[in-house]
Amino acid sequence: MPLLALSTGDKYVAAAYLVFLFLVLSYLAIMAVKLARIEREVVEISEIVERRSAAAEPPPARSKEPVR
Repeated sequence: MPLLALSTGDKYVAAAYLVFLFLVLSYLAIMAVKLARIEREVVEISEIVERRSAAAEPPPARSKEPVR
C-alpha cells in the first residue's frame, strides 16, 4: 500500500499545482534575465554620460601663484 493514497481528483490537483509552480518559476527566470539586461544597459549609458561630461568640461585652470 502506498504511503499516501491519491484519488484521481487529487492527482489532477497535484498536477495543477505543479504546472502553476512551473509557470511562476518560468516567470521569475524571465524577469531575472530582463533585469540583468536592463542593469547592463544602465551601466553602459552611465559610462557614456560620464565620458561625455568629462569631455565637455574644460580642464581646471592653473593657479598663477608661485610655488613655495
